[in-house]
Amino acid sequence: MARDVRGRGSAGPRPRIQLAAAVVAAVFLLLGVLGFVPGVTTDYAGLTFAGHHSEAKLLGLFQVSILHNALHLLFGLAGLVMARRVAGARLFLAGGGVAYLGLWLYGFAIEQESVANFVPLNDADDWLHLLLGFGMLALGLLLSNDAGTGGRLDTPIDRP
Repeated sequence: MARDVRGRGSAGPRPRIQLAAAVVAAVFLLLGVLGFVPGVTTDYAGLTFAGHHSEAKLLGLFQVSILHNALHLLFGLAGLVMARRVAGARLFLAGGGVAYLGLWLYGFAIEQESVANFVPLNDADDWLHLLLGFGMLALGLLLSNDAGTGGRLDTPIDRP
């Protein structure tokens, strides 16, 4: 068995779920950085720390604030760390998907002009959160069922 630089055995390519988690995490990091780039973020002068008063919009569509961008960066960093293990990748994708579905519901439950909209969220954010939630949940639950489960896969005929 070949050894990697850390002295551990390498078993070949990473499972697809780890790759998917790393890609999703990298996209969140990219979005977090782009939220601080004038031009990519329109009305950059209107960027506030938090709250619905922020006029800045990532790609001219998604309302952002410093807090919103920082959350994207932190979520992306957490995803990269978690993607190093199969279980962590599953948790990042499936758990993150559930969290984004919750955020989608939260976005529809609050008034956009209220203090409860502290991140801030607009309609475009809400619909993106719905897509992200279902997409991440699907990736976390459907990819790589045979990696990291500790047992063999069964077939329907094997089930009681």
